[in-house]
Amino acid sequence: MKLSKFGKKFTEHSGINELMVDLNDALNTGNEMLMLGGGAPAHIPEIDAMLRARMTDILNNEREYEAMVGDYDGPCGNTEFIKELAGLFSREFGFDIQPENIALTNGSQSAFFYLFNMFAGEFSNGKKKKVLFPLAPEYIGYSDIGLSEDFFTANKPEIEFLDNRIFKYHINFDSLEITDEIGAMCVSRPTNPTGNVLTNEEIDKLSKIAAENNIPLIIDNAYGTPFPNIIYVDAAPVWNEQTIICMSLSKFGLPSSRTGIIIANSEIIKAVTQMNAIFNLAPGGIGPVIAMELIRSGKIIKLSRDVVRPFYKRKMEKAVALIKKEFEGVNYYIHKPEGAMFLWLWFKDIPITSAELYERLKRDGVLIVPGHYFYPGLNEEWKHKDECIRISYSQNDKIVEKGIKAIGKELKKVYNRAVPM
Repeated sequence: MKLSKFGKKFTEHSGINELMVDLNDALNTGNEMLMLGGGAPAHIPEIDAMLRARMTDILNNEREYEAMVGDYDGPCGNTEFIKELAGLFSREFGFDIQPENIALTNGSQSAFFYLFNMFAGEFSNGKKKKVLFPLAPEYIGYSDIGLSEDFFTANKPEIEFLDNRIFKYHINFDSLEITDEIGAMCVSRPTNPTGNVLTNEEIDKLSKIAAENNIPLIIDNAYGTPFPNIIYVDAAPVWNEQTIICMSLSKFGLPSSRTGIIIANSEIIKAVTQMNAIFNLAPGGIGPVIAMELIRSGKIIKLSRDVVRPFYKRKMEKAVALIKKEFEGVNYYIHKPEGAMFLWLWFKDIPITSAELYERLKRDGVLIVPGHYFYPGLNEEWKHKDECIRISYSQNDKIVEKGIKAIGKELKKVYNRAVPM
């Protein structure tokens, strides 16, 4: 089969494909796999029950059900949902967000494909621009969505060591350089994979840098505030004309609805709408209909704050306590868990790479994600990239416990074999 450059690029091996294949295999094979690798949200009983009741109401309303499954929305997405979402942000946070500032996409991954390739890559004047990640490591799903080569660049972090084997990455603003080849900056907040939450002051500083250089600051808010609000530190929603906010219904509990949300200035939203029409005709309409009343009433904010956030915080605290118990004698560090549903683990001076550790654990029935996938644009040699892994604590507690115990057991084998006799 002869493929174009496009075909070759998007059929090659990628970290995100490996992650999703492992997730599918874990769910659909007869073998028991301890799935600590994926980004799938937990099934929170209260949220599941509420969404099931909403679906029942839709099924019992003949016109609503038929419209949800049988009618196209416009290329910007469900008009009523967008109107209610704009009202929610204006009412709750005082943002001057109008319906023309919002477009829906088929999940956040589609949103980033659109936005990154709008602002980076090859331009008609022959110049090339890149997306800059101010704080590496960053989300695995960004790595392969650029349409041209050499698409990303990244800023190496500063590392702060805290107490009790905790560390934290910080943006090194002194080394953050915005050259003519930078077309956009992007951060995830909370950061996937580390759970780092940039402060409002840091976001404000990045926004000012973006404005000074006439480039957008793209914030991946998939786990952020005000929904699903999987954040364990103080952080407020942010938005201005220089900022593009990307949100999702996935981590609230609707991952299969593939509902992404872009909030940006109206010019960008017009461009996204045009792309939606070309690539998809229209974004899917099931998620917006299910979530409509939650948005209209503002209940999505209350549920995120009072149900979703505490649920994940409890799971995080259990996982951290278990790691400290099971990793005794291992040279490990945990990135300060400030949000999302992951723990980022650093095994300092481990004698094998995280990719090799991944293969060993996979043979033992445990799936994690090796750290080297999370450094798009940071091409320099850095041993640290091969010493880290991401694990998820969103699975049920028994799976998380068994998985962490198995990881600790394997790590002790690896480190002990490296000790000179």
